[in-house]
Amino acid sequence: MASILIIDDESNLVRSLTFALEDEGHVVHGAGTAAAGLSAAAQLQPELILLDLKLPDMSGLEVLELLKAQQIAAQVIMISAHGDTRAAVKAVNLGAADYITKPFDLDDLSMTIRVILERRQMVAELTFHRSEAMRESGLMGESPTMRELVATIERVASSNAMRILVLGESGTGKALVARAIHSASPRAAGPFIEINCASLPEQLIEAELFGAEKGAYTGAHQRRVGLVALADKGTLFLDEIGELPLPLQAKLLHFLENGQYRPIGSGRTQFADARVVAATNRDLAAAASEGGFREDLYFRLNVIELNIPPLRERGSDVLALIEHFSGEFAREERSRPIVLSADAQQALLDYRWPGNVRELRNLIERFTILYPGTQIGVAALPRELLDTEQVPAPTLTPTPPAPQSNGIPNIEDALASTERQLMLSALREASGHKGHAAERLGISRHAFKRRLQRLGISGSAATYADNGDDAQA
Repeated sequence: MASILIIDDESNLVRSLTFALEDEGHVVHGAGTAAAGLSAAAQLQPELILLDLKLPDMSGLEVLELLKAQQIAAQVIMISAHGDTRAAVKAVNLGAADYITKPFDLDDLSMTIRVILERRQMVAELTFHRSEAMRESGLMGESPTMRELVATIERVASSNAMRILVLGESGTGKALVARAIHSASPRAAGPFIEINCASLPEQLIEAELFGAEKGAYTGAHQRRVGLVALADKGTLFLDEIGELPLPLQAKLLHFLENGQYRPIGSGRTQFADARVVAATNRDLAAAASEGGFREDLYFRLNVIELNIPPLRERGSDVLALIEHFSGEFAREERSRPIVLSADAQQALLDYRWPGNVRELRNLIERFTILYPGTQIGVAALPRELLDTEQVPAPTLTPTPPAPQSNGIPNIEDALASTERQLMLSALREASGHKGHAAERLGISRHAFKRRLQRLGISGSAATYADNGDDAQA
């Protein structure tokens, strides 16, 4: 049931409506003037307001505008006298949920209230689930750019837009945005099909996208169903769209224009109903002007454009992401989450994050594996994170470890050495029992054994034999 405010100067009507609505379980308050109603709305924050169009000190339309200006989130039902229908319709255009005319039937009013409240609850639940989906995917934060992006994703997801272009540096989470759009859309029950346009050779990507008949080309020993067909009634995500070969861009353009395509070697045109989300870290507008990308395809893809801000522009969102990833990896490793000291947090806030969210996620995963459940100080941070003057240099390939210089080990060697010492110490204290050693480090036994294998530590290295402890733990 709901909290309802009635703003009407007819005391008898307010009294009778109060009795009727309270009998249905609602909490009802009344106000006889616009001023009293506005004051009560601000104080009570009701879920629904019954508002008369004609009040002694102000019109209902003026009250409606003031409620909106004061960000009162209540649903409003206008009450109009017979002949005021035009004004009531204007009120709906201003944001009122519905209107009723006097005299009205109480059963009809109850039904109208029930429908509006159910619709309000559905919207609230949908908003909650969408927000949770965004948070689970790592699309979170209170920075203005991120809040705007999340709000835009929610609007785009629920819209009928079929062509969406996602732009952003490498590592910002373009694939996460594509999945969030799909998950929050009416197509969520359908398939989400992803292809990286840079991962396949030119001669295979057409068959991968549109399919091929048996014998259509050398090596086509059986009929291949393309990803476009698999994405029917769902979402097709084209990652690295800027790397799509020019000859294939024309065929993709044809599909985007009418949903039609033809598998290689087939004489029959087929149709697929797929929302297409494309992503790239390239400047497609510049590529189109230089002839490296079809201009007509760029405009066809760019119906809705979403720009993901780099992590260095998101301020304290870094801390929210650290908390999110710490919890995520702690659950995976069955350990306690790591905690960063104040100076370590400040160092990460000052860092430029050339690898964006991907780089931060990898760092927190590393810390969770090496130092489960412990506090991370600034001394444990990689050296490059402490250099606040570096210039972002996004890259798709990992940077190899730096060689030793002046007898100082690089950070990867230092971390591996520290991890090895922790593992050996835990084994010795547990008399070689891997299960007990894992408990001492606060991680799962499976994670402990996986690290032993990665570090090349055997029972003999710890001066203990395995002793078949797999059967003990």
